[in-house]
Amino acid sequence: MTGAPTPEAWQAIRLTLQLATLTALLLLLIATPLAWWLSQTRSRWRAPVSALVTLPLVLPPTVLGFYLLVLLGPHGWVGQLTQAIGLGVLSFSFSGLLIGSIVFSLPFAVQPIQGAFEAMGRRPMEVAATLRARPLDAFLTVALPMARPGLLTATVLSFAHTVGEFGVVLMIGGNVPGQTRVVSTQIYGHVEAMEYAQAHVLAAGMVLFSFAVLMALSRLRSRADRVLP
Repeated sequence: MTGAPTPEAWQAIRLTLQLATLTALLLLLIATPLAWWLSQTRSRWRAPVSALVTLPLVLPPTVLGFYLLVLLGPHGWVGQLTQAIGLGVLSFSFSGLLIGSIVFSLPFAVQPIQGAFEAMGRRPMEVAATLRARPLDAFLTVALPMARPGLLTATVLSFAHTVGEFGVVLMIGGNVPGQTRVVSTQIYGHVEAMEYAQAHVLAAGMVLFSFAVLMALSRLRSRADRVLP
């Protein structure tokens, strides 16, 4: 194998890492309260909300990307709103790519956290209530520390899933250099141009990097499991 990553490839790598990091962080903020609600509520809305969260797991990425493209485009209601407030159209931009990544990876963040909350049971929160802890204080000091393995798993899956996504990013972001061209679309471009050496270097490098990240976070999760009471 010959060749080395080109400047365009390094640019795609940086953009991919930026996208994956922001997606994982924002998903923790979004998925944690949503997972808590799903694990605790007995509302009749629980089933439809859970199905909606899980939908990206069964929808083809191109279908999800297409409807997000329509929604964020100039004629979609989100696109019309963003244009009205001066943000322009989010499709084929990094912001649109970030929104698509969050939607596409949502179940990979919600399900591990929800499972951790459900495994915790109701007893710890009941004990906190008997000690006159406010619900928010009990959530922050009891529920979140006990759900740490689920939070770490959600971070791993969200990050790794975003690094590897292709269909959604191609549909909603296109392949704009420096703005929406991530590693998966960069590899696709190399293959289309029959530049197999460059594609192989980039693909192999991302495989090794993703494996290293997964191993590191897996060890962090194991350490968290050992320190939990």
